[in-house]
Amino acid sequence: MVMDETGGSTVGLIPDSFANSTATATGATTSHSSSSLFSNYPLISAFLAFAIAQSSKFVASWYKEKRWDLKELVGSGGMPSSHSATVTALAMAVGLQEGFGGSLFAASLVLAFVVMYDATGVRLHAGRQAEVLNQIVCELPAEHPLAESRPLRELLGHTPPQVVAGATLGLVIATIGHFFCGSGAQV
Repeated sequence: MVMDETGGSTVGLIPDSFANSTATATGATTSHSSSSLFSNYPLISAFLAFAIAQSSKFVASWYKEKRWDLKELVGSGGMPSSHSATVTALAMAVGLQEGFGGSLFAASLVLAFVVMYDATGVRLHAGRQAEVLNQIVCELPAEHPLAESRPLRELLGHTPPQVVAGATLGLVIATIGHFFCGSGAQV
């Protein structure tokens, strides 16, 4: 509760002078000229890294199979990891823009590590289990109720090299974007 000039209480209101002095004292003020999504450097870096990773899988699929597979544009798995590219580009862009010592960078870095750990752990092993289950279902007799079931999706996770390639792509995209955007970083 804050008292106003007349001695009355104003619930929930914080004077501007207090808010400004707190922000200045903590160094948390950042001035960005535009709040548009289209000028959000970390967001653009993350989306661009995702698009490049997925597009590279799409082109590689065409090169190997000599046909266009539109599922490659949105599917998970494969080289490079688009999940790793996305979260690494986000973390690097946040670090370059806001500084590497802040809590925003810490949160985005932890998110990146969780996503990459999940890609090489849980999702990779779930894909391997799907592969084994699909093989078992294929060997079932025709009269078995599961013999006609659709195969499970096998390409879910990533191998460590795929994750490293995706993370490297994310770092490169965010760094190049930083130099082109001149995003007013506080490194």
